[in-house]
Amino acid sequence: MSDLRHECGLAAIYHLPGTETSPLCPSQGQEEVSRLIPRMLLDIQNRGQLSAGMTAWNPGRTQLLATYKDVGSVSEVFRMSHRGKYESLMEQHAGRAAIGHVRYATCGAEDRGYAQPLERPHIQKRKWFAFGFNGQLANYPELRAEILATDDAHLARDNDTEVILHAIGRELAGDADPTPVDLLAAIARRFDGAWNLAILDACGRLIVARDPLGIRPLEYAQVGPLVAAASESVALLNLGFPPESIQSLEPGTALIVDGNGLRVERFAESPTRAHCFFEWIYFANVASSMDERSVYLSRKRLGEELARLETVPIDADTVVVPVPDTSKAAADSLAYNLSIPCVEGLIRNRYTGRTFIDGSASRRQKAETKYTPLREVLEGKRVILVEDSIVRSTTMRVLLGRMRSLGLAREIHVRVACPPIVAPCFYGIDMSTIDELFAPEFLAGGPLTSEVQAAMAAQLGADSLRYLPIESVARSIGFDTESLCQACLTGCYPTPAGERLYQVALQQSRAGLQPARTYESAATS
Repeated sequence: MSDLRHECGLAAIYHLPGTETSPLCPSQGQEEVSRLIPRMLLDIQNRGQLSAGMTAWNPGRTQLLATYKDVGSVSEVFRMSHRGKYESLMEQHAGRAAIGHVRYATCGAEDRGYAQPLERPHIQKRKWFAFGFNGQLANYPELRAEILATDDAHLARDNDTEVILHAIGRELAGDADPTPVDLLAAIARRFDGAWNLAILDACGRLIVARDPLGIRPLEYAQVGPLVAAASESVALLNLGFPPESIQSLEPGTALIVDGNGLRVERFAESPTRAHCFFEWIYFANVASSMDERSVYLSRKRLGEELARLETVPIDADTVVVPVPDTSKAAADSLAYNLSIPCVEGLIRNRYTGRTFIDGSASRRQKAETKYTPLREVLEGKRVILVEDSIVRSTTMRVLLGRMRSLGLAREIHVRVACPPIVAPCFYGIDMSTIDELFAPEFLAGGPLTSEVQAAMAAQLGADSLRYLPIESVARSIGFDTESLCQACLTGCYPTPAGERLYQVALQQSRAGLQPARTYESAATS
């Protein structure tokens, strides 16, 4: 699914005051624990390569909060290939607490002005804060209109992140001094969608919050005086936190850290959950666990589900080939259960980046340079090609053509470790319109029959195509269906604003309109 854009990633670090210094601290000591942020962001770079940034808090510096951000990968932004420039940046942004962010754009422009964290300076320390945001507010059009309803209100950016900035600022206006719980409870009542936040203020208070549905993952850990949080557990594990110390932040709760220590408090009830199933199928690092569910084991079980459905004749020339990299666990599992080899028939060019993130250039051109078929492996073979999902089909079409022309594969049977994507996402994944999706025109609201899959295969250029049924997803991840957001598979959304946007998308599709994003067209209508 390399033609799909990802959502963002968050990281936070805090060294509590005292004489004890954590062994996980950088050699410069607890006053420069902010140096760990770029390292954490590298581990969640899979979640966004458009921009990166950090904000550090240092009470011994006139600039209590110092923010640095730019367009580019983590290594590019923090000049990690140039030791002198990297060290200079780390010294300028030293602090005992910091938050970090990697971004891609579900809305808004692809420039530095949209990079995060966003900072709001203020003469009062409690009103001076910076924050990073992972997710998407489905009711952004309504919130935007509400802000702009008065003549003295203005939005400089066309995205929901600035709306969140205004929402937090409103709760801090005047003499108001809400507790973190009261602040989050107030904005939770106004927000509809997916929203994980990491907030750092000039008083040295860190707030990490997860929305009441838990759509996006958020993990945290504490060992001694060091506290950290991140979108994925791998960022904490690679800092040295023991696996048993890493916990999932419960939906509707916030991690609050200040000079008095750490506490987890609930700010909103969470009667239902809507964890995004795509996190386990594709988005997350395979080494991560989220909400106590292993990404690797989930993908392994998806491969077992595919194996149970397989009907292709197996002979000595039959091989399984994964589309690198996120399909490998499912492909390995499929091959093991069929007792046939799983081979590297495709070599990924790891210097092209993830195709879905670079939205400004041609996806087809990028797909043509992303994978190189190995003729020595594929020639004359019956290939079972395993992909994690098919969204727009751009990459798959190019890939199949190259496997036949360059790899000389005899047959190619595509197996997708996911059901068909039939509806847009309004919670942080860049597939916002119906007409950009591959599957809807074939299904037309009907069932996924063998005839439908045969027609899909013919259009892609495959000898056959098989998707997983919807029930396989929850079974593989280990959640009840009711605890997962599967809106893009079913058209049933977990929030009212999501449902409303879907109706807009349906109307636009029927009318032949093709906006860049349903999300943005609704905001300007």
